Amino acid sequence: MTERRETGQSFVEGGERIAKYLASAGVASRRDVEKMIADGRVSVDGHVLGTPAFKVTGREKILLDGKPVQRPDATRLWRYHKPAGLVTTNKDPEGRPTIFGGLPLDMPRVLTVGRLDLNTEGLLLLTNDGELARAMELPATGLKRSYRARAYGRIQQKELDRLRDGIVHEGVAYGSIDAKLDRVTGSNCWIDVSLAEGKNREVRQALEALGLKVNRLIRVSYGPFQLDDLGPGALEEVPPSELLSELSQYIPEKRRPSPFVERKASPKGKPVHAKQAPKPAPRVDGDEGQRRKGLNAFVDKRPGKQRASDKRGPTGRPSTGKPQRPGAPRGGKPGGSGARSRGK
Repeated sequence: MTERRETGQSFVEGGERIAKYLASAGVASRRDVEKMIADGRVSVDGHVLGTPAFKVTGREKILLDGKPVQRPDATRLWRYHKPAGLVTTNKDPEGRPTIFGGLPLDMPRVLTVGRLDLNTEGLLLLTNDGELARAMELPATGLKRSYRARAYGRIQQKELDRLRDGIVHEGVAYGSIDAKLDRVTGSNCWIDVSLAEGKNREVRQALEALGLKVNRLIRVSYGPFQLDDLGPGALEEVPPSELLSELSQYIPEKRRPSPFVERKASPKGKPVHAKQAPKPAPRVDGDEGQRRKGLNAFVDKRPGKQRASDKRGPTGRPSTGKPQRPGAPRGGKPGGSGARSRGK
């Protein structure tokens, strides 16, 4: 038994530092917890702490801002499709909508694994385990982040290959980036980008260094987890069995979830902010209880939003939406390919 200097009580050897304990409980990142302690916001058994090195076992009465902190639950992880226009923070000083504003009320307190800036969309991982989030963010862990970038400008693959050796832009050094030119559409090009570091606005800055201007950026994967057909604003929990098979080395034994526990399904297709995220496609007959697949997860079914090429007439051909005159020929315009063929 070792004497506690701040409370006068004893604790069993092997206790956990309070900053790490609170981070694991999903209160905040370890760095933020250390700031909370320095500000005198954390107390243990009635005594305000002054150091993040203080150790606890979890049996103590721990308060944050006078409110009890729950013991860490089993580790959980969610996939979330962040729409553009949302801030990845708990509270924005400018009053902009955040990703946490529309999450289900029955969700536990969660942290983000890394961040996506305001105009970046796509896969964002959420977890109730601050230590897991920290481990997944570290460059030493080597988890690859993959993006689809649409950029204004012209470029060739040999220029993109320069990013493999790293690049310095505006005084900031960026590590190796794998970029593949996918296709060119008008004045824009689509590029597949993969990296393992994840500095602030790294993809945008690296492509800007090559003379491109990114006007859309979508994260499609983070480590082994994929965006797949998760619609904008939708949330889905990673099954415990998958979580353990992919990340068990980063989850302590006491927080490992049971792979046989079936949790209530997370809401799918729930828009986070209707003004920022398009509504997901409604379910059709025979689709109850199943996730919408492929492009159907992203199609906007609101009136007037359907593409003309998706409107089909009785014959199964795309319809222009204009009524056809009785007796009018089905095919091209008068004098078109059909008329010419009859004259030859």
